[in-house]
Order: sequence, then structure tokens, then C-alpha cells
Amino acid sequence: MGRYVVRRVLQAIPVLIGVTFIIFCLVFALHGDPIQALAGEKRADPNIAAILRDQYHLNDPLIGQYWYYISGLFTGDLGTTYTGRPISEIVSERFPVTLQLAVTAFVIEAVVGILAGVLTALRKGKFLDQVVLLSTLLLISIPVFVLGSVLQLELGVHLAIFPISGKDDGWPTSYILPGLVLASTSMAYITRLTRASMMESVRADYVRTAVAKGLPRRRVIGMHALRNSLIPVITFLGMDLGALMGGAIITERIFNLPGIGGQLAQSVYLRERPVVVGLVTLLVLIYLGANLLVDILYAVLDPRIRYE
Repeated sequence: MGRYVVRRVLQAIPVLIGVTFIIFCLVFALHGDPIQALAGEKRADPNIAAILRDQYHLNDPLIGQYWYYISGLFTGDLGTTYTGRPISEIVSERFPVTLQLAVTAFVIEAVVGILAGVLTALRKGKFLDQVVLLSTLLLISIPVFVLGSVLQLELGVHLAIFPISGKDDGWPTSYILPGLVLASTSMAYITRLTRASMMESVRADYVRTAVAKGLPRRRVIGMHALRNSLIPVITFLGMDLGALMGGAIITERIFNLPGIGGQLAQSVYLRERPVVVGLVTLLVLIYLGANLLVDILYAVLDPRIRYE
């Protein structure tokens, strides 16, 4: 297992370089002058603009700019904004907000989705199954900004159960409602995926053998059927963790949370290449770590899987 983990970490290095280079090319292709964007509607001072372009290597070709960035990245330097602020400070301020939001959404979608999927699989065709299937279809169909606005109005304003914006109440109070909104679509998919996988496992020969041996139903469902059913669910959850970190732009805007998503959207608008590439690099690292964790969990859930 140790050799496998080391090999996967080494394989992640070219992936990181490739993804950051693609993102760097896309940001480089954006029209407009980032130095002029700092000045807004006023014309930037030519002398100051020339100094900044030279300082941030904006006059260099694409490969030269990328080399300066990637060489600093491997020394732990994410770079600085065009205003001279270290990107690491932005990450330290905004990353905890997005992390708390993503963890809240992840727990909600994993617990509720798996539990609902198991219950509906064991009650196929009954009333609970039909209600859950209809509910998941509605969650998939409703856009996030519509669901967020409705829940904010009903649960935050009319019923006053949760705070409607900001993070003043701390975690988890301020993050339950936006976490529920962020997790809604993934929760619906996990419910349906768990239901389908669980129904297939219940009909498997090893489950029938366990029942024939007289094992308690709780043990058969929990230790045999559910354990094997979780493999595709774990795959989805591992991929979705990175999506939750990077896809919270709309949710953070609705609930006024100062996270990575809002900063990323603002940096794209201002054409701040170092910030965009730095934040995307952080999200790529999260994706790679989540995938590695999923591969390790495979061996834990399924004894037939071994990494040599």
C-alpha cells in the first residue's frame, strides 16, 4: 500500500503541471489589460503600468510567465496579486469559509443520501420509495439559485430557523442552510445511486447465502450488502468533494459568504491571473487528494482489491 501511495503521488505531479498550464493558457487568453483593470474607468499611469508589467513579467511570452509561476509553486509560493498582496493571505482568509461550507454539504449529502438510498432500496415500490424518488427528481430539476432563494426566504425569514446570510453565528449554524442548498443536487444523485447499487447487492448470491446461514438481517444488510454497495457511492463522493470546493460560487453569493468561489469569480473579472491560477491549483490538489483517498477506501471496503 505504501508503494502504491508513493506512486500515485508521483503520478499527480505531471497532472498538476498539465492542469495548471491549461488554466494559465486560458487566463492568458483573456482579452484586456489586467493593469488597466486595476485602474477601473480611469487611465492607468503609463510609468506605473510599465513598472507593474515588468515586475509581474506581463511582457514575457506565455512560457516565460508560466515558468516563473510553476518554479515559485514548487517552493510553496502561490505568488502575489497585482496590488502586491500575497495570494497565500487570500487563501488563509477565504479557504476556511469554503472548507466549512463544503464539509457541511458533504456530511449532509453523504448521510442523508446514503440513508435514503438504503431505505428506498429495502422498500422498493412502496410509498416511501415513490416519495423519495419524486423528491430527488425535484431537487435535480430545481436550479441552485432558485432553491437557495426559496429556502432563505422560508427557513431564514419566515420561520427564522437559520441565519439568512453571513458567517457571524459561526460553524455549523451559519453553514447549515447554505450547506443544504449546495448539497441538494449531489444528495439526490447519491440517493438514486445508493438505491440502485443496494438493490443489485441484495439480489447477489453472497447475500442469499448469508440469509440462508441464518445471519441477522441487520448484519446481512450492514456488513454484506451495504459494504459492497458503497464502492460506487464512495467514487462519487470523492469526485464531488472537489466539486463542492470549486462550485460554491452561486451559494456563497446568495448567502454572502466570503469564500474561495466569490474570490475566484472576482479575480476572473479583474483578470488577476496569479489569483485565478493559484486558487485553481489549490482546487486541483484537493481533487488529487480526494481521488487518492477514494482508491485507498476501495481496499478497505472490498477485501478483493489489493494494491501491490
